[in-house]
Amino acid sequence: MKISRLIFVTILSISTLLVYVPASFGGGTIFWEIDSRADIEKGDAKGVSIADNGRITLAPKLDMIYDTKEAYVWSSVADSVGNIYLGTGHEGRIFKIDSAGKGTMVLDTPELDVTALAVDSHNNVYAGTSPGGRVYKITPDGHSSTFYEPHEKYIWSLVFDKAGTMYVGTGEKGKIFKVGNDGKGALLVDTDETNIMSLAVDNQGNLIAGTDPSGLVLRIDQAGKPFALFDSPMREIHSLLTTPDGSIYALGISSKAAGDRLGTGLSSAALTNAGSSGEGGVTITIDDDSSSASSLQSSSSSSSHSDSSMKSAVYKIGSDGQSDIYWSSNSDVGFDLEMGSDNRLLVATGTKGRIFSIDQPKHSTLLVQSTEDQSSTLLRSGKDVYATSSNLGKLFKLGSEANLTGTYQSVVRDATVVSQWGNISWRGHGVQIQTRTGNTETPDTTWSDWSPFYTVGTGTRVTSPSARFIQWRATLRSEAKGDTSGTRLDSVMVAYLPRNVAPTVNSITVLPPSVGLQEIPQQPVDPGVVAAGLNPSQFGFATNVPPRKIYQKGARSLTWTAEDQNGDSMIYTVYYRSIDDNEWHPLKENLKENYLTLDMDSLPDGTYVFKVVASDSPSNPANKSLTGERITDPVDIDNTPPVIKNSAPSINGRVITVKFDAVDSGSVIKHAEYSLDGGNWQLIFPDDGISDSKAESYTVALTVSEPGEHTIAFRATDTNVNVGSAKITVQVPR
Repeated sequence: MKISRLIFVTILSISTLLVYVPASFGGGTIFWEIDSRADIEKGDAKGVSIADNGRITLAPKLDMIYDTKEAYVWSSVADSVGNIYLGTGHEGRIFKIDSAGKGTMVLDTPELDVTALAVDSHNNVYAGTSPGGRVYKITPDGHSSTFYEPHEKYIWSLVFDKAGTMYVGTGEKGKIFKVGNDGKGALLVDTDETNIMSLAVDNQGNLIAGTDPSGLVLRIDQAGKPFALFDSPMREIHSLLTTPDGSIYALGISSKAAGDRLGTGLSSAALTNAGSSGEGGVTITIDDDSSSASSLQSSSSSSSHSDSSMKSAVYKIGSDGQSDIYWSSNSDVGFDLEMGSDNRLLVATGTKGRIFSIDQPKHSTLLVQSTEDQSSTLLRSGKDVYATSSNLGKLFKLGSEANLTGTYQSVVRDATVVSQWGNISWRGHGVQIQTRTGNTETPDTTWSDWSPFYTVGTGTRVTSPSARFIQWRATLRSEAKGDTSGTRLDSVMVAYLPRNVAPTVNSITVLPPSVGLQEIPQQPVDPGVVAAGLNPSQFGFATNVPPRKIYQKGARSLTWTAEDQNGDSMIYTVYYRSIDDNEWHPLKENLKENYLTLDMDSLPDGTYVFKVVASDSPSNPANKSLTGERITDPVDIDNTPPVIKNSAPSINGRVITVKFDAVDSGSVIKHAEYSLDGGNWQLIFPDDGISDSKAESYTVALTVSEPGEHTIAFRATDTNVNVGSAKITVQVPR
C-alpha cells in the first residue's frame, strides 16, 4: 500500500503522464494518470466547453427555439428574412420557424424523409425527399407543389448557383441534375458513384460535389465534366462548405460510421441496400462498427480505400488544390459544417449532440453539448448560428454570450480497494466542487449523496464516506454578470489512502532437475532515481527482465508469479522443509527477483516442499506491511546416482549376453544405455518393458564381429538426472 495517492484529472496536457513523488515514509507515492481530452469528454458536460488542453470553461448559450415533435431533423435552411425551414423524418414533414420562434408545419410529404433543403433568391424553399425522390417548392406564402422529379430513388442534396440554377444530387445512381426556374431539368453528369451526398458552389461559381462510396470531392463544369479535386480515405463526403477565399471544407465519414448515420441506419449505404422499391416503405438497418464494413461491401466495391481508425474527418482543400486534415475523430461522427460568427469552423456530431469549434488545423474545442443525442445540421441566419438535433428533432440557437453557470461531472474513478479520502484541490477560478462515493461501478441509490460544495481550491478534506469509487462534480459560475472570461477549471486532484491488501503468490513452478536460472545483466539504475522514489521504467530502465535458462548439474530452480492489488513493490523469502517435518527453514531472504536456483548438494536426499512468501514491506511501514504465500507440491531431491551391478557374461560363439541391475535409493530409473568398445551409446529398455521403478533389470545381448577382448559399458539415469555406470570386459575365444 502506498501511503497516499492523488487522482489528477483535467490537466493542461493532452498527453498521458505519470508523476511520482516521495512518500511520507516507505516507498513512493504515485499520482493518478493525467487525463487526455478524450478521457475528459467521457464525463458529462452541461453548459461548459472543453479545450484541447483539457481546460473547462463556460460554453456559449445553446437555447432551444422550437421542438418539431419529430424524431429526426435531416436538413435545414434559412431564407433572407430570418425564417428557418426544417426537413424531418420519418414522417416527411417540413416546418417553418419565424424570427420570433413560432413554428408551423408547411408541408407533409408522402415520402418518409426530407433529406435536402435549399432556398432561392426569392425566398422560395425547395425540398428533396427520399425514398421516391421528388423536389417540392414552397412559396413564402406557404403554397406548395411538386417542382421536379428526377425519377431517382433518393435526393440527398440541393444547391443554387448565382444564376439561380438548381442542382440536384441523387442516389442510388450517383447522378446530378440541372434544373431551371421553370422546373425543367436535365442530366448534368453521371458520376459513376452511388450517391451524391453533398453539393456546394465555390467562389468561382463552380459546382462542387461530395460522393459515396469513394469519398470523392468533384468539381463539375457547366458541360458536366467532373474533375476530382480530392480522393479521401473516407467512404462518404457528407457535407461541404466553401469560403470566399476559395477554400473548400469537406466532411468525410468512414465506412464504419456511414452504416449507422445518426444511430438510425438512415445513411446512403443503408438506404441504397434496403431493397425497397418505388415509393413504398424502406427497411431501416442499424449497423454497429463490427458489422458495417461487411454490410456495405456491395455498394463500396469501387472504392480503393481501406478504413482507418478515424470515424470522421474534415479536410481543407485550398484554392491551390492542396489538401490537409483539418479535424478528425476516432469516436465522434460528424454530420455538418458551418462557419461560426467568430470565423471558426463548427462541426456538428452524433455523439451527445456535441459541436466542435476549430480555430486552426487539428486544434479544436468541444464547444457545446446538446440535450439531445445528435446535432444533425448547422446553419447561418444573418449573424446567428443555429443547430438542429435528432432523437428528438429540435432547433437550437448558438448564442454569442456564454452561460453564467455550467457543470462538469467526471467519470467514476476506481481506487481498486476501499480507501480513505484525503484532500481535494483544484486549479481554476469561479469553481466549486462536490464529491460522492460508493462501492458499485455505476452510481446508484447505494452511493452517498453529493457532498456540500468545497470552496477552497488549495485543499479541503473530502467529506464523502470511505469507499472504492469516487466521482466529482464541478460547478462553474461567472462572478461578474456578462464577464465569463476568467471562469475556468484546469485540474482536480484527490488524495486517498487505500486499505492495504496482502500480496498474492499466484503460482510456483518447479523446473526440471539441472535447469538453472541466470540473471541477464542490466543497466544499473541511477541511485538518484531510487532516492527520489521514482519509477525506473519512466527513465528507460528495464524491470522484471526474465532470467536465462542454463544447464547446471544438480540444480533445482523455482519461479513464481505474484501480484499486489495496491501496486506495491514486493520482496520474497523462500523456505523449505522435509515432507515429514513441521518446521520451515529459510533458503533465501529479501529477494527482489521472482526466481531462485538452488544447489541441491546442500540438501540431503529426500522429499521436500518449498514456500514462497511475498511481502509489501518496501512500500509500507513495518506495522502496516502484509504478506502472502504459496507452497509447492512435494519435490523429490535426489543427488545419489543409481548403483549398477552386472552378472557374469554368457558367451555363445560370438554372441555376448550380460545382465545389468540398476538400483536407485531415491528416484525412478528413467532410461539406460550401453556401448560396445567405446562406440555410440544405444538405448535399451528394461526387461519388463517399462522404466517405472527404482530398480530395473536390463539384458544386453550383442554379436561381435571379431574374437578377442571386448568392453561393454552400461549407464542408467534417474529422474533427477543422476547417472550411474559400470563396465565389463569379455574375452571372446577364437
